[in-house]
Amino acid sequence: MQANTIRFKNKSIPVMNFTHKRSQMALLSTKLKEYELHFEFRRKLKMISMIEIIGDVAIFKYNDGTKLYLEVS
Repeated sequence: MQANTIRFKNKSIPVMNFTHKRSQMALLSTKLKEYELHFEFRRKLKMISMIEIIGDVAIFKYNDGTKLYLEVS
């Protein structure tokens, strides 16, 4: 398991990469850049506590225990 940090706007978010592939982190960064102007996504991202990458899916975990799944491939 690799622990990294990704920055989106002014927020640093810890990322747990269970795939051990750097390409998944690059894909996640690319996907976040695609959603950079999406207002609803940015609003939800403010409440994210951490991100887990498992396979081709990034799991955004909120403080209240809910999750948002995003395909990064």
